[in-house]
Amino acid sequence: MSDLLVADSFLVANGKVRGLELHRDRFVRSCAAAGVPAERFWDEQIARLPGFGRWFPRFELKAPGELAVQLRPAPPIGGRVRVAVHDGPDPRTAPRVKGPDLELLGKLKETAPDRADEILLLDTDGTVLEAAYSAVAWWEDDTLCFPPSDRPLLPSVTARLLRQIAATQGVQIAEHPVTPEALRDTTEAWLVNALHGIRPIHAWGASAIDPLPNSHAELWQSHLETLATRLP
Repeated sequence: MSDLLVADSFLVANGKVRGLELHRDRFVRSCAAAGVPAERFWDEQIARLPGFGRWFPRFELKAPGELAVQLRPAPPIGGRVRVAVHDGPDPRTAPRVKGPDLELLGKLKETAPDRADEILLLDTDGTVLEAAYSAVAWWEDDTLCFPPSDRPLLPSVTARLLRQIAATQGVQIAEHPVTPEALRDTTEAWLVNALHGIRPIHAWGASAIDPLPNSHAELWQSHLETLATRLP
């Protein structure tokens, strides 16, 4: 069993971060639930992050209560993704907390069939929850949709930022369950996370690549970029 109790990662690009306060809130709340106050630690370590270059730091709480930061160079940013669907129940032990299941999810992603970039996890009713390292969003005509927030989902910072953008743009938002088959038939489906921002799904399993000629992704990625703020 992993000794990683809580983790949080985000992209730092030339001293700017998207949704930093949301990342702080998620990490601090999860640490508090584990009995460890982390506000001061977070603020002290944030002040030490480089204001240049591209980084993907990971804040950690490890058993029995050790707080740490890994300052890691940011991996390359991906674009469109090929996805597969996990054959079996959701294997996570703590789906609402980032950290305990990261190792398991990494192995799951590495063994995804058809050389998929990501693997989708399903709820007990066969509807899509999220991917191993990404939240899911999709378009139904002009409505931006998400899985129901009362499902066992990791609170995604990037998904919250997309909701904020939708509100400012006057775009309607909906929450409802969706099967993999229905998701595949939607106008457009995205995987979203703190590293990549938005990655549209361009292929399912071994299927051919969809060129996505009318993708919303580039415009909405630019909206995301405008939300990046300077490190304190």
